[in-house]
Amino acid sequence: MKVIVVGCTHAGTSAVKNILKEAPEAQVTIYERNDNVSFLSCGIALYVGGVVKDSASLFYSNPEELTNLGANVNMEHDVLDIDVTTKTVTVRNLVTGEELTDTYDKLVMTTGSWPLTPPIPGIDQENILLCKNFNQAKEIIAQADSAKKITVVGAGYIGIELVEAFAMKGKEVTLIDGLDRILNKYLDKEFTDVIEAQLETEGITLALNQQVSSFLGADGKVTGVETAAAVYEADLVILCIGFRPMTDLLAGKVDRIDSGAIIVDEYMRTSNPDIFAAGDSAVVHYNPTGDYSYIPLATNAVRQGMLVGKNIIEPKLAYRGTQGTSGLHLFGLNIGSTGLTEASAKHLGMNVGATYFEDNYRPEFMPTTENVQMKLVYDADTHRILGGQLMSQYDITQSANTLSLAIQNKMTIEDLAITDFFFQPHFDRPWNYLNLLAQQAMEDASN
Repeated sequence: MKVIVVGCTHAGTSAVKNILKEAPEAQVTIYERNDNVSFLSCGIALYVGGVVKDSASLFYSNPEELTNLGANVNMEHDVLDIDVTTKTVTVRNLVTGEELTDTYDKLVMTTGSWPLTPPIPGIDQENILLCKNFNQAKEIIAQADSAKKITVVGAGYIGIELVEAFAMKGKEVTLIDGLDRILNKYLDKEFTDVIEAQLETEGITLALNQQVSSFLGADGKVTGVETAAAVYEADLVILCIGFRPMTDLLAGKVDRIDSGAIIVDEYMRTSNPDIFAAGDSAVVHYNPTGDYSYIPLATNAVRQGMLVGKNIIEPKLAYRGTQGTSGLHLFGLNIGSTGLTEASAKHLGMNVGATYFEDNYRPEFMPTTENVQMKLVYDADTHRILGGQLMSQYDITQSANTLSLAIQNKMTIEDLAITDFFFQPHFDRPWNYLNLLAQQAMEDASN
């Protein structure tokens, strides 16, 4: 069996390793347009901020490892066309300019995603940078060294983490976002109000509910970012607006959703049974809604990549879906979230209940304790848990994983209210704070 893997992202790397494990007789060929594989883009802010000293540690794999496992690795090779009828791919060697044609029995599409770049006047200036791959990370670090006023456009996780990294480096930082709250996809207002106040305390200028209308500049370099409300001086701009799947090679050849993400079944097969897709190229099954969604996270990528390998010969292991669980450490705050927020659920027209609750994570008789802010989102009719959010100075982020499991297994607030968690005063109360949150939700739901 001959397998071609297009793009060696996290999903591609995971797919290759598992294909070679499950089908050691398979001939696996990788075509990757970059000169590196499997770069952990969510570690860029840690690298920029100096927390991670060795950039090599941000790669999950390398071409040598995959070659040693038995893959035929072709770096700096760009796939130009995929013919699904003849099962051939046309590839250009980006170093020599040579073109070649290769054939496959199974094709794996793991080309990943690319940052959104809206057609804003002035966006092409040389000190307006994207934040996705290793080369971009190096360029951000190189330019940030001499920059004094840095503007980050986009208040999602990557944007927020860069803001913290730049502020810790003593830069004057402005954060611009078109929505009226930061981290809008992950957290409700009770949490974002606290984080926004912390950002302002750290000297960061928040320009929320403002769309960038143009980038001002001189001599090919940006000098300011203009919105309808103001002009913000900047000698470096980082765009973190979002991502789009890079799947144009299969446009009209497999089923996709409007964003371009490829629709896959529970075995990672596309509408063409000889083509698999995973990671940022593909949809996920979003358990809180029971529908397709596009959630480009490394966690989703490595799981889906593994499933490609498990199912490349025949269906063996089905996808369990995702809750979009994530965590964030920001200026001493530990934040975890999973599933739907109250705002996103209502935007979807769902009939939900929501409970906000605070408590200390362990007894007050201990030498220290910390307050935990929590929220549970649930179906108002069935009481099935649909989402959860937690934030504290204490590291409670693993509890987001507990709530993720509750959503995946369709647990109700009643189930969580009396779930068995251990008690030891060093760690928690006789009733764990998740028990207490769910018990409060039961009270709220009965009123």
